[in-house]
Amino acid sequence: MTQATAIIVGASSLLSREIAKQLAEDGVELALLAQDPQSLTEFSQSLPTKAQVFPLQIDDPQAVIASLNAVWQSLGGAHLVLVNTGLTHYDPELPWQPEQDIITVNVQGFSVICNTAFRLFREQGYGQLAAINSIAGLRGGPSVAYHASKAYAQNYLEGLSMHAQRLKLPITITDIQLGMLDKAAMQQNRLWLSPPNVVASQVIKAMKAGKRKAYVTKRWRLVAWLTKGLPEFVYNTRHWKTKEQKKAERAAKKASK
Repeated sequence: MTQATAIIVGASSLLSREIAKQLAEDGVELALLAQDPQSLTEFSQSLPTKAQVFPLQIDDPQAVIASLNAVWQSLGGAHLVLVNTGLTHYDPELPWQPEQDIITVNVQGFSVICNTAFRLFREQGYGQLAAINSIAGLRGGPSVAYHASKAYAQNYLEGLSMHAQRLKLPITITDIQLGMLDKAAMQQNRLWLSPPNVVASQVIKAMKAGKRKAYVTKRWRLVAWLTKGLPEFVYNTRHWKTKEQKKAERAAKKASK
């Protein structure tokens, strides 16, 4: 297999599209999996290399296994499988259904994708499995199932890496610890909110370097370090607020004086 090939699972997001675009510009042949494959038809046709689009039914493990096997056969194998799937949700009432949906996609779906990809790499004899994860998995958080699912993903990837070493196979496992970009966006913080092309570029650079774990963008490494070191009584008192909310609170305090 001389042509570089990559499978992107969860290819409909803005970040996945940017990664696909940059990989295609490097001459990588692509297979794009998404729950709504028709949404990627025009995009895939605009890429400079061959890009096939396949459906993904992430809530059905057997369907996921069948899809990945079919894609693998269509490509004749792959050098890279990149997983970028996940749900997040916050509701202070903590209704069960959103929690169940997050667990189904972020835990069950993620596991079956990684498990199947690892098996295919093992049979092939080499490859790289990379996943877009999050530093949200470092600690618990208000989106309870989401934070827990990212901790699960981190440990699952570490376990696969250990297994590859035991098998003495050149299978690289790369955990991309993405910063909390949703919170940065909510706070309108330009320092921490990088453009998608920059994020994608750093993801690709980390994968090419074969890194076991990488923080993207790099400045989030500091946040991760601080997050892990905060005592629980401090960590639990943090509040994420927009600039408008902070201004409104300051104005209310001044008015009350």
